[in-house]
Amino acid sequence: MNEDMKNMINLNDIKVEKKTESTKLKSMFAAFMAGAVVVGGLMFMSDKMNLFGYDARPIQSGVAAASSATAVVQTASLTPSGTNSISSIAKAASPAIVKIETKVKQTNNGQNRRNTLQQGTGSGDTIENGIGSGFVFDSNGYILTNEHVIDGASEIDVYVQGYDTPFKANLLGSSYDLDLAVLKIQGDKAFPALNIGNSDNTQVGDWLVAIGNPYDFDYSVTAGVLSAKERTISIDDVQGTRNYKHLLQTDTAINPGNSGGPLLNLNGEVIGINTAVNSEAQGMGFAIPASTISSVVDKLKNNETIPKEPAPYIGVALENISDDMLADLKINSTKGAVVAEVQQGTPAFEAGIRQYDVILGMNGTAISSTDDITKAVQAAAVGDKLKITISRDGQTKDVTVEVGNKNAATNYQS
Repeated sequence: MNEDMKNMINLNDIKVEKKTESTKLKSMFAAFMAGAVVVGGLMFMSDKMNLFGYDARPIQSGVAAASSATAVVQTASLTPSGTNSISSIAKAASPAIVKIETKVKQTNNGQNRRNTLQQGTGSGDTIENGIGSGFVFDSNGYILTNEHVIDGASEIDVYVQGYDTPFKANLLGSSYDLDLAVLKIQGDKAFPALNIGNSDNTQVGDWLVAIGNPYDFDYSVTAGVLSAKERTISIDDVQGTRNYKHLLQTDTAINPGNSGGPLLNLNGEVIGINTAVNSEAQGMGFAIPASTISSVVDKLKNNETIPKEPAPYIGVALENISDDMLADLKINSTKGAVVAEVQQGTPAFEAGIRQYDVILGMNGTAISSTDDITKAVQAAAVGDKLKITISRDGQTKDVTVEVGNKNAATNYQS
């Protein structure tokens, strides 16, 4: 069994802790900033060989080499008048699916230099780093994949069906926040390509098909349904935290190596890019929707900066209330949330909220726990005004907080 099958990234231990020196509140606050949600138990589909100790072996594509002069370039999507069977979709789409292998330079002691490659400090040799998937979306050799698939790579090899040897690819543009990247195969060959569809038209319960290279099993096909839309998850990695929004949830089987591969509807159109899976569940995978892809693909092709999506926040760290806090907080119920910390200059601070205030309600709705506040802030838009009911020293009052943009806040520290 490959080591990458045993050492998948597990994020069960995600937490942020806040400490307070108050002599009144003896409990330590395991606080988090309102407006941020972290989902435990998620496995990142990064498939890095240096992370998983993968033992590389030759590619066994099982197909003959194709001459560029005889290759027939056609769309890999199906028309609505087609049979729309999974086998038809797989047959039509597979030629546009690619396998991506990355390499990194190695240091003099033979170890990987991931994300900190420096010229002249290594032996010049490269070693296998990871395996992922991608798909051609433009017949001129433009490929979409996940950013985490090619992150830190010094060389990118792309395997295309019909060719025995891989093509070298250049990274044109990428976004860490969106976890998307566009590659360009070197050369002027033409390739079959997939159409990017409209994920907004896909309904919960619709059948979907995924094609990729899980665990180095090339061009594996799986099928399932769309389980939900607009999912939000957060995943920690060596660079920070990726906060995903608007994700599609599917029970289509997704495994390490599927990352970057397409999630197709029954017209053979790409409605998502397979990205992550919950390692503690069965049939709970996540894909970046085509609506997100379509909005940035041209900027990625041209290596243009992609503005960050506004992130609503109010700037407080919160803790659920325990029974031993009631007397100090001068309240008689554990419903609500106590402010563990409020940063100066944040919307909450400007509105007058202070440490040890107890938030009891928002916009006239009672608050039971910190989760209620987080959901309310996330559901708001930047600029919205929230009426927050607080208790301070046993006195109740309302304050109005204007929701801010965390990505534009210079004084915000996560």
